[in-house]
Amino acid sequence: MDDPSLTSGDISGQTQGPDTESLFDAPPMAEQERMVEAVLFASTEPVTVRDLEARMPHGCEPGTALELLRKRYDGRGVHIVRVGDAWALRTAADLGFLMQKETVETRKLSRAAIETLAIIAYHQPVTRAEIEEVRGVSVSRGTIDQLLEMDWIRLGRRKMTPGRPVTFVVTPVFLDHFGLESARDLPGLKELRAAGLLENRPPPGSLPIGGRDTDEVEEQPELFGD
Repeated sequence: MDDPSLTSGDISGQTQGPDTESLFDAPPMAEQERMVEAVLFASTEPVTVRDLEARMPHGCEPGTALELLRKRYDGRGVHIVRVGDAWALRTAADLGFLMQKETVETRKLSRAAIETLAIIAYHQPVTRAEIEEVRGVSVSRGTIDQLLEMDWIRLGRRKMTPGRPVTFVVTPVFLDHFGLESARDLPGLKELRAAGLLENRPPPGSLPIGGRDTDEVEEQPELFGD
């Protein structure tokens, strides 16, 4: 080849010089554009002009065909864009939002997590020892960590008791998730037990449940069921 440079735009590569002899005539330029389009569409990786030359019939000018095809795609839903020394079909930048897909991840809480969350909501601020006293069983670190990770509970102030234990309280994220303005809008324990969300009654001498009448709110069995 006499001239290694392309005659179209800034697309670099090799093409056939005007004096190059060929045993066969090259396909019409419109057909060459179709070939380039097909290769770009089918390729999972950006394609160089050299790659196109290796695939297309002898005598083709892939650089010219690529430049003409690129102009045809201007203003369309997909563009031919340069990626380093190669070229690829890409969605128009202003239409990227159409390719986004939102998914909702459902996370099931264990029975222990549901009970722990309910106790924190009603007793807050409450220590881990107090949670275990109400439940009658120990609370695993994994249960607390799951609720902290979901941002449904957070650390509260330390209690002015020996050891200065930390307390736990529910967060605005928790209230927002269940459509509550404040913890005062929670249903009573009778409703929670009727829904099977609390099985243990607080032992004598445990913390009072916010001084609320457990019968004053209508039943909401799915409050902690999501």
